[in-house]
Amino acid sequence: MASQRRLFGTDGVRGRANTELTVDLAVALGRAAGAGGGPVVVGRDTRRSGPMLASGLAAGLQSVGVDVIDAGVVPSGAVSALTRSAGAAYGAVVSASHNPAPDNGIKFFGRDGRKLGDAQEADIEKRVHAGGPWSLVSGDDIGMLQPLPDALDRYVDMLAQRFEYSMHGFEVVLDCANGAAFRAAPQLFEKLKASVDVINAEPDGTNINHRCGATHPEYLARRVGGRLGLAFDGDADRLVAVDEEGVPANGDVIMAVLAAHAKEMGKLTNNRVVSTVMANLGFRLAMDRLGIEMLETPVGDRYVLEAMIEHDAVLGGEQSGHVILEDRTTGDGLATALRLVAVMLATGRRLVDLRNVITEYPQVLRNVRVVGRGLDDATLVWEAVQEVEEELGTDGRVLVRASGTEPLVRVMVEAATAHEAAAHADRLAAVVRAEMGEPGPESG
Repeated sequence: MASQRRLFGTDGVRGRANTELTVDLAVALGRAAGAGGGPVVVGRDTRRSGPMLASGLAAGLQSVGVDVIDAGVVPSGAVSALTRSAGAAYGAVVSASHNPAPDNGIKFFGRDGRKLGDAQEADIEKRVHAGGPWSLVSGDDIGMLQPLPDALDRYVDMLAQRFEYSMHGFEVVLDCANGAAFRAAPQLFEKLKASVDVINAEPDGTNINHRCGATHPEYLARRVGGRLGLAFDGDADRLVAVDEEGVPANGDVIMAVLAAHAKEMGKLTNNRVVSTVMANLGFRLAMDRLGIEMLETPVGDRYVLEAMIEHDAVLGGEQSGHVILEDRTTGDGLATALRLVAVMLATGRRLVDLRNVITEYPQVLRNVRVVGRGLDDATLVWEAVQEVEEELGTDGRVLVRASGTEPLVRVMVEAATAHEAAAHADRLAAVVRAEMGEPGPESG
């Protein structure tokens, strides 16, 4: 515990299981979070390391007298919902979301079902690094571990009860990413009487997110055959859809469809949506054309949520597929999927037709490994950015930013054609590398 490395990132504590994210660290996080009382709802995804780390987290919580409600393998959205319905002090999810199977993570929700704020995470992190303060208990004061065998049923029922349409005869293909959605998604759509085809729902602890799910919609695209495709990530807080012709629809497209329908129905409170700096130029132009205000935040669904609360918005999200609805708690891929299907059923239109509300601009991303000084002092980089922006005019966009998790500078360019976007991105990446970086090619 002597290491003072930063523990919490934009989505909890992440790292390679049993090397960076160890059982000892999970125990310490449980003890540090346990200072906030209990009970605590704990859920996980399907990674092989999940039971080990969830047990460590639970042990840490119990050792300071906090009861643990074990929800088992459930989506992140289920932990958020169950935390609220159970009146728990916290919720915790053991998952690395879209990351590969060797990684894992621990993220916390407050009693309101929202991810903890920066100050609360910093307080937990401080206690972990300091080895306290926390009070270990014994005897009858040790916290209880209480399995919740119907956790998944409760969550599915909560979602189903809010769905107002009949899915009888509606055909859908579900890509569960061999993750936390592998039972939840089929159970939900079958409960609503949809005609369901399920793929990647055979987790073995090592195949989560592997060439499937929301990070690889091309797998689902080959299977839709005229049906709607819905792809989730490892903890099912993201959704990427695939239209009936096999074309993926990311978070920008899904949000544009939901926003357009909500405005038409008079349900888009304050006529605004929240997205991040990564939102496609096509999304921005679509919102402008529809007369909808778009508020921009840094990358991270926590920042989207903060802006939604501050500005009383009922729809927000990220290009990656995190979408936050009017309950303003957290991203829930299954809830987003139901909302998208509801729009299709309400309008009688296919996704391939609904998505015409937005015309996406080709987007090219280059990652440049950097050393030394930061972007603020990189004069030549910003001069090059200004030149490219002037050349693109209103037909493109440039975003150059430092990664929050790796020693990388991310160069993103949108333009009218993929060739033009790639050429400008390569040009800027070369300038970044020359002024700040290590020798070697950039990555896409």
